[in-house]
Amino acid sequence: MGRSFLLGMSTLKYQKVITKEFTNRVTPSLVSMASVAVLSLWTAPGLAQESSAGGIEVAVAPEAVQASSQVEEILVTARRREESVQEVPIPISVVDDALLTQTGAFNVNRLKELIPTVQFYSTNPRNSAINIRGLGAPYGLTNDGLEPGVGLYVDGVFNARPAAATLDFIDVQQIEVLRGPQGTLYGKNTTAGAINVTTKKPSFTPETRFEQSFGNYGFIQSKASITGGLSDKLAARLSFAGTQRDGFLHNVATDDDLNDLNNLGFRGQLLYNASDDLQFILAGDLTRQRPEGYAQVYAGVAPTLRAPNRQYAAITADLGYTVPSTNPFDRLTDTDTAWRSRQDMGGISLTADYKTAIGQLTSITAWRFWNWDPSNDRDYLGLPITTISAAPSTQEQWTQEVRLTGDITPSLNYVVGVFGFYQNIKSDPVHVQEQGAAAARFLLNPGAAGYRADLLTGYGQNTKIDFDTESAALFGQLDWSITEKLHLLPGLRLNYDKKKMDFAATTYGGPANPTPAERTLLLGVLSPQAYKADVDDTNVSGQLTLAYSVTDTINTYATYAKSYKSVGMNSAALPTVTDAQTGETVPVLSAATVKPEDVNHYEVGIKTQPLPGVTANLSVFNTDIEDFQAQVQNNAVGALRGYLANAKKVRVRGVEFDSSARLGAFSLFANAAYTDGEYRSFKDAPAPLERSGGSDPLTQVVDASGTRLPGISKWAGSLGGEYVITGGLLGRAGDYYIGADASSRSDFSSAATESAYLNVGGYTLYNARAGFRANDGWEFSFWIRNLTDKDYFELLAAASGSTGLYVGQPGDPQTYGLTIRARF
Repeated sequence: MGRSFLLGMSTLKYQKVITKEFTNRVTPSLVSMASVAVLSLWTAPGLAQESSAGGIEVAVAPEAVQASSQVEEILVTARRREESVQEVPIPISVVDDALLTQTGAFNVNRLKELIPTVQFYSTNPRNSAINIRGLGAPYGLTNDGLEPGVGLYVDGVFNARPAAATLDFIDVQQIEVLRGPQGTLYGKNTTAGAINVTTKKPSFTPETRFEQSFGNYGFIQSKASITGGLSDKLAARLSFAGTQRDGFLHNVATDDDLNDLNNLGFRGQLLYNASDDLQFILAGDLTRQRPEGYAQVYAGVAPTLRAPNRQYAAITADLGYTVPSTNPFDRLTDTDTAWRSRQDMGGISLTADYKTAIGQLTSITAWRFWNWDPSNDRDYLGLPITTISAAPSTQEQWTQEVRLTGDITPSLNYVVGVFGFYQNIKSDPVHVQEQGAAAARFLLNPGAAGYRADLLTGYGQNTKIDFDTESAALFGQLDWSITEKLHLLPGLRLNYDKKKMDFAATTYGGPANPTPAERTLLLGVLSPQAYKADVDDTNVSGQLTLAYSVTDTINTYATYAKSYKSVGMNSAALPTVTDAQTGETVPVLSAATVKPEDVNHYEVGIKTQPLPGVTANLSVFNTDIEDFQAQVQNNAVGALRGYLANAKKVRVRGVEFDSSARLGAFSLFANAAYTDGEYRSFKDAPAPLERSGGSDPLTQVVDASGTRLPGISKWAGSLGGEYVITGGLLGRAGDYYIGADASSRSDFSSAATESAYLNVGGYTLYNARAGFRANDGWEFSFWIRNLTDKDYFELLAAASGSTGLYVGQPGDPQTYGLTIRARF
């Protein structure tokens, strides 16, 4: 009862098989029909006892459940013995399925409201980023050639594409968010942290779960799962999740709502107990999303260095255009290109756990795919500027991880493993960008030689990409009990990465026989280019942790970690130079490679249980990065152009506090984070919005050293709790409950280089819920999110062309509804 609280931003990890969910979009009738179909497969009375998936498991201590004054203790057995999460020397936030359900955190974007050190930004599924402590992926930069610094795992399977974070959670048991570099216990190396999603496993005890939600804006969400034994050795679990909601923005030109939800996802698992020592889990999932999503609205106009006749006010006056509203929270737009974010994602995995004489052997084999078919209006206006903006692609990945966990002596245990990864990303030569009748006025200088108002009409570009990534690693970690209280944990990782890029862009349309002056203008907007490049890199990284138990309720740790974010490649056009012999313009192939990030991380922490039922944890960290992967702007390669390269030095440091309490009928959590991130040395940063568009190339390059990193709020926190009172309803015994939570963050920069116009203001969001949980397995609740209907932005961004226009992505308005759950 009252289990909906954040179980500490404590520290877990130690090799947990993790799981992740997917979510899909469908019509309301299909959502309901699919959930009923899942439920009808088989039902049986009684509540299930979840079977563990192999020797790496998370459990809730029974005595903790029974004692109302005790926090439910999370135990891990990854090192072949049970450990409390409070004793593991890694900073981690743990959220169980109860809190996820009751707070409505059904995807990563909602999860960030519970965990203040998690940031999630998305202008579409491909252009999504999960950051922890402000690190992980370059803010607002789409490039398939970079790997994420935050690993997203589902039941131990690494998900390479950030689009996976936009999917709904399906049948989740719990989520752990690990902060800081992870590589000596994980398959894929990650420099900023990891998010482990663990799904519920098949059980031999039959159980059916069902959840149905209804809310304003046409919100309908259905979830269902069924599990049970098929034989004395074989059990199955089938899970479903579907979400639909009308859009929060309205297109006045098409009378259509945008930024809706339309998700549909399935997950199936088979558990086979071959013997007492050998277990297999075969899992498959499929998710389908079909939203009209990720539109942004007019947010304002800033002065730039463009000539007055080339700035937004003069251009729109010439074209006789006015936006539907200059108040972004009217949530109105008139964009004339379809918004479409279609994606299909899924895969199959086989996990085997074998108890050998020398330890627990685990193998995880997985194949995954992602198909992406978008359409965007990247001029954000009801004018034919960019009439096509799309970059469809397909992705496949294969992963294989094998690890062994065991004891060398009673005071020395180990984890050792190997990991292999292969990924291929392809895009066919399709129209990825095309300009319209208003493009010349927005993008070109009317006084330039060769200028005509219709010069860019129908002018476009096709792009073909074939990108391969291969990665292999050997990793391991020891835990040496020097004394009963003092532990030394060294870890080491040998990593190899190889990447190959085959890029080709061609142009089409425009004037049939352009003059040299016209051709110069055309190529300044879109130009053909083709190149092939490859790179490989090997590095050795590791960590050293010293952990000391002061008392049974006070544990401390100190960690130094050396880590690398894998070498990257540009997956877009490169800067060019003129060949001295042929006079041809050729790409600078040295710019195809992006150096790996070199990370030095320091952290100290203390975990305490000051009172029965109370945890309070504190960590202090400093992360220094050399060769931070980012967008740069310079002419060192022969042409002034923005491209993906490295900022010289970045530093992020901060303090994090997390706590939880279970005191009688109350369960509470409170988390806070102070994070200070800045460019220590970045002398070739792109100009901010207000300094863009100047005729002098030197004005387009700025020294951003000493300025703050984008996406980081200096202060962030979350607070919540629930009060439970025993009672009855309709002849059923159970508990009434009322709960509330709040999340807050201070302002943050929403541009690669900080701009006075692109800082998102701080905000606080409040949510509340109330309901009844019957002892016989059913529950209903009323909920409201964004209780005060706060107007706030998820992000701000400058429109192309340096006209001064910038747009915003408004956060969700107030929503409310009813949820019914049942277990039988």
